[in-house]
Amino acid sequence: MKPAPNAPCPCGSKQKYKKCCQRYHKGATPPDALSLMKSRYTAFAYEQSDYIIKTTHPNNSDYTTDKKRWREDILAFSRGTTFRGLKIISFETKGSEAFVTFEANLSSGLLKEKSRFLQEEGRWLYVDGEFTL
Repeated sequence: MKPAPNAPCPCGSKQKYKKCCQRYHKGATPPDALSLMKSRYTAFAYEQSDYIIKTTHPNNSDYTTDKKRWREDILAFSRGTTFRGLKIISFETKGSEAFVTFEANLSSGLLKEKSRFLQEEGRWLYVDGEFTL
């Protein structure tokens, strides 16, 4: 789906995309892990595979140096999924580690995850997550 700057941002902020997650997709650094998590959800919804790759920690199990294949996998997921909404359950930061628990309403069902992020060199990166019930 092509990003519509004046559409409501998929992250659920109730702001227009251009006033919310678009700035991160264009290169601004998210100030915290919560902002990164929301902007990654929006990146999946708007097929911004390069942003997903850029904000994934090398220790993530999906991380690969084969960026072409990884990009194609992300795009296949994004194009095959309808992103219906995001609900943040909790957010906590402990120094350079942070956790965001969320529910993503997807066409394939409700995804509940506690995501872990690390801050390195001033940038937050998604490391991994545990599915929750």
